[in-house]
Amino acid sequence: MAPRMLSLAALGLAVTPALSAASNCSIQTFQSFFDANGTNARVVYAHHYAENSTFVNPNITSAVNPTELPAACAIQVNATTDVNTHFSFGVFFPDTWNQRFFHAAQEGEDINWVDMAVGLRYGFAAVATDTGHTGSDMAGVWWKNPESISDWAWRANHLTSVLGKFLVESFYGQKPKYNYFAGCSTGGRQAMKETQKFPLDYDGVIAACPAWWTTHQQLFNLKQTTFQAPEGSPHTIPMEIFAVIGEEAIRQCDPQDGLVDNIISDPLGCNFDYLPLLCTETKNTSCLTGPQLETLHHIYNDWVETNQTFVYAHSLYGSEVMWSEGGSFGNGSAGNVETQLWYPRQMLGMANFTAEDLDFSLVEYADQTNPGDSSADNYDLAQFYRHGAKLIHYHGHSDATVPPGIGLYYRDHLAATMAPQGIDVDDFYRLFLIPGMEHCYNTPSTMNAPWYIAGPTQASSLSASLHSVPGYQDPKHDILLALIDWVENGVAPEYIIGSHFNSSVDISASTIDKQRPICAYPKMAQYVGSGDINGAANFECKTLY
Repeated sequence: MAPRMLSLAALGLAVTPALSAASNCSIQTFQSFFDANGTNARVVYAHHYAENSTFVNPNITSAVNPTELPAACAIQVNATTDVNTHFSFGVFFPDTWNQRFFHAAQEGEDINWVDMAVGLRYGFAAVATDTGHTGSDMAGVWWKNPESISDWAWRANHLTSVLGKFLVESFYGQKPKYNYFAGCSTGGRQAMKETQKFPLDYDGVIAACPAWWTTHQQLFNLKQTTFQAPEGSPHTIPMEIFAVIGEEAIRQCDPQDGLVDNIISDPLGCNFDYLPLLCTETKNTSCLTGPQLETLHHIYNDWVETNQTFVYAHSLYGSEVMWSEGGSFGNGSAGNVETQLWYPRQMLGMANFTAEDLDFSLVEYADQTNPGDSSADNYDLAQFYRHGAKLIHYHGHSDATVPPGIGLYYRDHLAATMAPQGIDVDDFYRLFLIPGMEHCYNTPSTMNAPWYIAGPTQASSLSASLHSVPGYQDPKHDILLALIDWVENGVAPEYIIGSHFNSSVDISASTIDKQRPICAYPKMAQYVGSGDINGAANFECKTLY
């Protein structure tokens, strides 16, 4: 069955067929564009994919190859920067183009072809870069050249934007009318960096669960491992107790948001009593000792240092399922600690650094050096705003890797920077906090919250052939379409309806069993008091505080 493309007419622009796309999809065609322009880049792959094909590129090793592609030309380019570093990027040129340009941030260990393909299915010309290296950011020796760190931090994304648009214009004979960028996690950081360092590159940006404050984010993830270390200490919480803590969080916090549904909709407003978790004379299993309770206090509270200096936001009630994932908390094992030492050892150049050396002076040093200028902590988006661009920013409440409180910190500092310039952040920026969503996608099985909004990496996490929301391909349910509607039609999103699928195999409209509005902060979805609690129409956005 051919992939279902969103109606191009509904998106508001006429389509532009690529003349003889198949015959012009060659290394020679694209290399000639670069050669004529004097660009130091080499096209290493070009192949035309017929409709319904599976993407297979011999130059890469990918865990997921996108399937059921629309008819398109795919190319890969190896480029050299003016400081003699190198990066690669890919481009999809759809046979039928909607006159838009889409940049999928790097999310894994190579060019993000699978999320480029998501953009392709909407009709975009889509690009992505490897940011100058393949493999995990935490592995290899790519970071030994300081300029390569800058490639990873911002340069490769910007140059991919510039060169990608050049190729699109050369191939189709016209510039894109609108340009969009989307990414999650460190890809969300890349998205924010684009708005700050190159505010004219894009008209619309989605920064999902962004690890934007690199110098604090990476040290926070290391700090998390110290709560439990060393393994087997009296204060170490056994991993099996995380589930017990999570159940208690739901028991207490779920009713406080006004609706008992196993979803914690307002973890920031929950008054949590720790004592029901405490071991007593008659309760000595599935409970916490005094030292373990102290560890839990560390987890549930912000990282604050000398003179009450805020360093990073804490994990929220409802994030407990993630505590044993991703090398964050674990059992304080040496392996978890070693994984998180990559930033001080590699990026900050402290080869012999140990977790025991972590103190506030390291945070200060990281801020002073900021390797590669990677932190997206410039809150002045006046030029981005004056460009007419829009930024949608979201976090999952159940995210323990990049807790949503750091999104609120960004929002507050953005507003404080823009207000003296007479700019209301609501005119170009929206923050959405998604109840029950973990890092970028998924939800704890204890909640089964409606988290899917077709955001970056979400479609590809469910299927190699998915885009948008099955049966609901509109700006109310799809955050990318909401961004397009805002940029091109001036309709600011007040909410996005999240969806939950009851199947991991059949991702379709028929398996959506729960929908709910996710409101722009500071509003929250509240049940109207009657009707199906799994239906979005029975909720409204209200300001709680």
